[in-house]
Amino acid sequence: MSGQAIVDIQDLWVWRQGTLALREVSLTVDQGKFVGLMGPNGGGKTTLLKVIAGLIRPDRGRVRVVGPTQRTVGYVPQERSADPRFPVTPRDVVEMGLYGSLGLIPRIGPRERSMITSALAHVEMEEHAGRLLGELSGGQKQRVFIARAIVGEPKLLLLDEPTTGVDARARDAFYRLLAHLRSHLGLTIMLASHDLEVVPTQVDEIVCINQMVYVHAPPEAVGETDGLQRAYGCELEFMAHGNYPHRVIGKHRDPAREPDGEPPGEPDVRRRPEERPDV
Repeated sequence: MSGQAIVDIQDLWVWRQGTLALREVSLTVDQGKFVGLMGPNGGGKTTLLKVIAGLIRPDRGRVRVVGPTQRTVGYVPQERSADPRFPVTPRDVVEMGLYGSLGLIPRIGPRERSMITSALAHVEMEEHAGRLLGELSGGQKQRVFIARAIVGEPKLLLLDEPTTGVDARARDAFYRLLAHLRSHLGLTIMLASHDLEVVPTQVDEIVCINQMVYVHAPPEAVGETDGLQRAYGCELEFMAHGNYPHRVIGKHRDPAREPDGEPPGEPDVRRRPEERPDV
């Protein structure tokens, strides 16, 4: 990796409600990169984003983010539902993105109003600022929540399954929006997704994760490893960009010739570290 790291994670372990979510995760993300987190459901992608955002404290390991987390990180969670009858506007929602940095009694002055307008303009929702949120389409709501995440002028934008449930046209518009935000705001982006067909054609790097990181590499290099297959536990193919978009298909292996059980050298993860003398 080159450049200055905005995220540096070393030997991260996290349990959620007694279940192991992440283990032995070490990961560095350089400023300005667009990183795709890929892996199966329950593999820890959401947990990793929440740890970086400061919403979950790790049980073990070190997580460093450049600058104060509230100012450095903008986070768009997977669950973004809202009661359509609730009388809130896009401007109200984006304003909420400033509350964490304004203290217990937030005061919205001219500077903050300008920041809200700018965030809405970046996601092309300024003309809808006064409408009720419940009147907007799914894609428009998504843009509003992104505006809420960027209104505080973060350096790092975290997105959890942002294209789930959207059609191909909305998905393409979404990635064009991300390209605009990277160009104009200088954002580093980490995006969790299952979209093996599209994400590798958009990002600079892919992190294959299923509790632990199996590979962290540019998309065109991932196909040269078995990291994606190991993370998902099956043979897969995906699109990589390189000079030209192309399919990458991992080498097929004969399961009958592979040893049963866990790969050699992987620890017993059924017990917490303090219960395992070898950890």
